[in-house]
Amino acid sequence: MIYLDNSATTRPRKEVLDAFVAANERFYANPASLHVWGNQAEDLLETARSQLKEKLHMEKIVFTSGGTEANNLALIGTARSYQHRGKHIVTAATEHPSVLNSLAALEQEGFSVTRLPVSRSGAIDVAELMNSLKSDTILVSLMHVNNEIGTIHPIAEIAAMLKERRILFHVDAVQSIGKLELDPTAMPDLLSVSGHKIHGLKGNGLLAYSGVELQAIQFGGGQESGIRSGTVSVPNAVALAKALRLAQPNPLHQEWNQQLREFFSEFKGVKIVSPTGAAPHILAIAVKGIRGEILVSGLQKESVIVSTSSACSSKSGDTSHVIGAIGLPREFKDGVMRISFGAFTEEQDIMALQSAFQRVYRTIKGV
Repeated sequence: MIYLDNSATTRPRKEVLDAFVAANERFYANPASLHVWGNQAEDLLETARSQLKEKLHMEKIVFTSGGTEANNLALIGTARSYQHRGKHIVTAATEHPSVLNSLAALEQEGFSVTRLPVSRSGAIDVAELMNSLKSDTILVSLMHVNNEIGTIHPIAEIAAMLKERRILFHVDAVQSIGKLELDPTAMPDLLSVSGHKIHGLKGNGLLAYSGVELQAIQFGGGQESGIRSGTVSVPNAVALAKALRLAQPNPLHQEWNQQLREFFSEFKGVKIVSPTGAAPHILAIAVKGIRGEILVSGLQKESVIVSTSSACSSKSGDTSHVIGAIGLPREFKDGVMRISFGAFTEEQDIMALQSAFQRVYRTIKGV
């Protein structure tokens, strides 16, 4: 099988698995325990935390179960902590459900949320974002890279503008970390990361932040400086630090992305959904009059794995909220297919996808 669904999840690197197993075998004690083994586990935990702080250019790290929990903590924890300043939050219509649903929950607590529309390319208008800010705006939350079509938002530019206005900025970097370079001089205030998107482990993520006072949203023994109670998994922290240290942009992704854009543009009734200048590891296309599930199934029979849209919502059978927001023509809406590369993708995989797609397309279209 050729795996091209890396935006849904990635295959863990052997080095990450080895680090996880070794930490479990040698440092299994509770890092909150006072005995020597607990101290050793705590030392390893803090080493991993320091490595991540340095890599992300952030002051604090809270380990979470993944990107969804990190987003929930960033939004709810920040909103509740700063509600004395105001109760207005700004986001985009194409954010991940973990952001949109967290904000919907905050609306039930009396917060107001502005959901910015996006262009056909999936991008917000930065001027419109700035115009949407109010005297009681406390937080803006945006994805760096859209998980379905790869749209990149100008995070550094927005961070600088919001800093001048003393408005906090949260960035969901789940799809960009380790794939795009972050400007260390213009980092957001809060940053969400997920391990299994960078060849790490599932159930493994973090929220990094600087200069922010978070309010806890789960309660217990006061671990993670009281922000996220529960026994901290030292092996998970070690694995995440290892995965992030090994993650780096792959220049071949841009070559393959362009190669596939040229390939798909030759087919009548195929539209490139991902905008020009999108993240190189994601390419979304749509085929007129054909459901994405049929394309995915057909390619799977050809031993090629891709997806229809976000793995978080694709099984529902509904049109993705991202596809709806960008105004894709009706005849293409149901035929969206997402291809995404990872560290283990090779040139031969791209060639195999092209050959498989030609066969599947001809079979479905009867040509």
